[in-house]
Order: sequence, then C-alpha cells, then structure tokens
Amino acid sequence: MAKTFRPARAKPESPPPAAAVPKPAARNRVKLPPTLSVKELAELLELTSIEVIKQLMRNGIMAGINQVIDFNTAGLIATDLGFKVEALVASSKVEQAKKKKQPSPEEDSETLVPRPPVVTIMGHVDHGKTSLLDAIRKTHVTETEAGNITQHIGAYQVMVNDKKVTFLDTPGHEAFTAMRARGARVTDLAILVVAADDGVMPQTIEAINHVKAAEVPIMVALNKTDMPTANADRVKQQLGEQGLVIEEWGGDVVCVPVSAKTGEGVSDLLDNLLVVTEMEDLKGNPLRPAVGTVIEARLDKTRGPIATALIQNGTLKAGDTVVVGETWGRVKAMFNDARERVQSAGPADPVEILGLATVPRAGDTLTAVANERQAKERLEEHRTVQDQLLADARRAMNLEELYSQIKEGITKDLNIVLKTDVQGTIDPLKNSLENLSTEQVNVRIIHYGSGSITESDVMLALASKGVIIGFNVRPEPGARTMADRERVDIRHYDVIYRMVEAVAKALKGMLEPVYRDVLEGHARVKAVFSTGKKTRVAGVMVTDGRAVRNALARVNRGGEVVVESSVTSLKRFKDDVSEVSTGVEAGVGIEGYNDFEPDDIIEFYRRERSD
Repeated sequence: MAKTFRPARAKPESPPPAAAVPKPAARNRVKLPPTLSVKELAELLELTSIEVIKQLMRNGIMAGINQVIDFNTAGLIATDLGFKVEALVASSKVEQAKKKKQPSPEEDSETLVPRPPVVTIMGHVDHGKTSLLDAIRKTHVTETEAGNITQHIGAYQVMVNDKKVTFLDTPGHEAFTAMRARGARVTDLAILVVAADDGVMPQTIEAINHVKAAEVPIMVALNKTDMPTANADRVKQQLGEQGLVIEEWGGDVVCVPVSAKTGEGVSDLLDNLLVVTEMEDLKGNPLRPAVGTVIEARLDKTRGPIATALIQNGTLKAGDTVVVGETWGRVKAMFNDARERVQSAGPADPVEILGLATVPRAGDTLTAVANERQAKERLEEHRTVQDQLLADARRAMNLEELYSQIKEGITKDLNIVLKTDVQGTIDPLKNSLENLSTEQVNVRIIHYGSGSITESDVMLALASKGVIIGFNVRPEPGARTMADRERVDIRHYDVIYRMVEAVAKALKGMLEPVYRDVLEGHARVKAVFSTGKKTRVAGVMVTDGRAVRNALARVNRGGEVVVESSVTSLKRFKDDVSEVSTGVEAGVGIEGYNDFEPDDIIEFYRRERSD
C-alpha cells in the first residue's frame, strides 16, 4: 500500500476540539478521521508519540510529531499496534457541508493532477548507461535546452510525446539505496541497462537487488544489440535466473532492445516507459506546500550551500521557507536542469536551491513551512525525536534481536546479504539458509556474490533492515567503518554448519550473545625493517582512524586476511607510544608474524560484546 507523506502543519494555538481527536471507547477499537497528525494519532491510541513514530519507521515511514498522515497510513499503524480501526464519520450533516464548502488542498482529490514520472537508469559500468543517457538527451531535449544539453544538477527533464519525463543521474545504485535507507522513495521506475554482448554481470545483479529492495518497478534496456557478438536470448535467460522474467517469456518485465550508439530503439524505450508509468497513475497536488527529497548537495565557495532537490508534491516557490533534514533556510534562488533561473517548481521537477544555512545530506526530506518560527519548531522536534530514536532508526536487523521482533510481530522476513570467498560456495550456502524459513519468518537472500564485503553491501543491508553474512571473507575498510557507524550486523563464518546453526538459533531465540569487532583504524605498510634475527616490524602510515598498541590486528593483502593476531609494539622513531593518529608514520610489530610486504593493510580493532 502506498504511503502518503505530508508536510507538518503549524502547531495549533489551542488544543483541537474533542470531536477532531476522539478518545477510543475501548483499548482495542479506534475511530480515525481522514487525516490527522502523528501526535493526534498517539493521543487516540493512548500511547507516546515516540512509540507511534517507531512503528511508522518500522513500516518505512519517516515522520515528525506534527506531520500529517492519511487514514490508510494511520490505520496500518493502529492495526500493527493491536487496534481495530473504524473510519470516523462526521457527526452531523452541517459538519459534512462545511467540509464540502472548505476542502483542504492537501485532501481534495480534485486538486490532484498527473505529474511526470521519475526514472533512474542503472546497470553495469561498461554496459552503456552513460551512452543511453546521452542518447536520450540528444534526441529528446526540450526546446529551451537545445544547444545546452549537458545536465548540471544530477537530474534533467525530457519531452516524450508531449509529456515530461524526469531522469535522475545518481552516481550508482549505492546512492539509490542510500536515499531509500533514509526513508526516501524518489524513483517511480528503474531502467536496467544490460549489454547484449556481455550479459548479466555481478554489478548487474547488484543493481537488480537494490531495485528490488526499494520496491520500485523495473524495465530492461537491452543495449548493444547491433554488436556481432550479441546474444539476446542468453541475456534474457540470465535475467530470468535473477527473477526478472520478461514479457515475451510469460513474465511482466518489459524488455526493449536498443543501441545507445546509433539511437536505435531509444524512442521505443521511452514509449514503453510512458506505458509502464501510466499504469502507476502518478499524480501530485501543485496547490499544497512543497515536499521533496535532496538528490545531492554541496558547498559552493561563492554561493554557499547548494542542494539539488526533486519536488515530489506541492509547489516550491522562490522566497519559501524550507526545512531540509537538520537545516533550514529561505529559498533565495532556484535553477532548473538547463541552469535557467525559475520562480517555482512543481511535482516531479528537479531544481537547484540556494539559501540553506548548511549543506544537507542526500536523501533528506525538504518541507516548505509557513515561516521562520515554524521552521525552527520543526527542527527542534526533529532533533528531539532523532536523539531518542537514533539507534532504532539507523540500525538494521540484529540476529540477537530477531526472535523478540518475530514474537512482537515487527518482522516476518530475515533479509540476508551473503558474500563468500568463491563463487562455488554460494548455492549450497544460499540453499541452506533459505531452508531455515518457518511459518513465522521467511529467510530471504536479497543479494549474494563472491569477494569482500563492500560499502554497497552495507548500504543494501541498512535499507532492507537485513544482516550481512560473510563466509571466509572480511569487510573492506570503508565497509567496516560504515557498518560500525550505521550499526549494521556483519557475521563471519568459516564452517557451513556453524553458520546455519547460528541463524537457526536466532530464529528460535536461542542465540547466545556474541562479540563484535569495533574498528580502530587502518595503516598501510610502506617498508619492512629487521629488528633481530627472527623479528621484523612494519613501517606504516596510518590512513584512517588510529593505530593502538595492544589492539587486535589483521594483516590484509590483496583483499584477503593473511594473519589475525595482536599488536606487540608501536613506536614513533625510537619511542614507545600508546597510539598513533591518521597521517602519522610509525613502526608496528605483530605477535608471531614477520612476513610483512609493502602495501599490506593492517587493520586495528577491539572486540566488545554486542548489545
């Protein structure tokens, strides 16, 4: 069910009348009006606002105390919390007449108008994504863009059969999923580009799994069909193995052959795009205050903080006061994708915004408010709620917490990102884990592959509220740092039955607490020195974090761990030191290890019990 996001209203000067927020007659039954704020819903359910917000977040909805939600969303939350829901009917014909005479622009369906679809193009780096984007821009730019087709703001609009289509040019599926992880669904359709001469590659599979996790419809652009080595049937079979069954093979995924190089098939692709998105019945309300999502942001030396935002509903106007994540400001100027100054932006329009106090994050929600006072109130509420919910909001699934969440009905799926050392072990591991599914919980492998655990794996687990299981592999330094920051659960195993046993115990609530590795820092070996007949130390440069004496340590070479031990010595010149910070050189000795090589990466960490 689609979830409706609405901007917060100003706090009322006086409490709402009793009729607007009635108290439930019984604990298990509640009557809900067509719309109400999160605070009003909490009062109806006789719960704290924090409890209601937590339940909203479990359903993928990020909302503040004063944010307005519709009946369907409120009903879903109330049902999840054990209430029977009824629609609140106006108490008299007079009240009904008043509502008809004074419809709210946010609630009256007559104010909804069709809006352009928002499309993201994804795929393997060498399969023609950039070429396809260029082909679309060159052949379908609007008149105002003629001769100036280079997109400047990470998004652009084209005209297809007199209809606008908005394309997002995100850096990759990691950014796509990062926005989803923060509660933002900005894309109506994803187009997966696959080269007909190369087929489905690991990055293709990764992109597919990221789109599935975001629950976004998907189309396939079969590129390079004009190449002599193209084999469309083989690619279609590979797609089917990943769960994308195309229409001509009895599935529901539209697949269009194209050549980004010659432009052949691009028009057919766009025509099919319109057909697919028309089925979604995409609408927006240009009369309401603007709500949008930050696509990217940066600090310009001369113009200050600049945010590229996609307006998802309402209309943003120059001069509007906006709250964006943890910052706010007054819109001093707006520019479209052709770098033209504009005075307003409606649903599905991408714009570059000047006037924010600080640089927001990609995925932050933009909300237009009435004035500066209301903006500061919204920010204060946001900070208060975030302080109380930070761990709960950012944490993905934790195996220790799994059983209690199953019992409370919070989750019915255990989403797993599975990474192994070699391709051959994937299928037996995948089958062993999926066979653990029960009536209470379904074990889903949302992504799998061979190689070390990457930041993309961590972001996918975060967005899907899943865990990462590594079999004979370790995280890359950046992935380890991100996992610690975002509290994503990474489990390492080297024996199949121990892995299966651990997950089975988690499902049954029998899993014993485990210890987690907390990263201290990394250092790169620059040289190796002998300090005795049988001892050698590594001359290192600390690349991030810190090197700590007596810490646990791993030596990584070419992405593989060659030894796990502990730090026996840490020196600056001839002096023993307790720690060395980023950018500083030092000498490091590892217990029982002498076979250092230049460019080895030493990972320093400590072990603590998981909460």
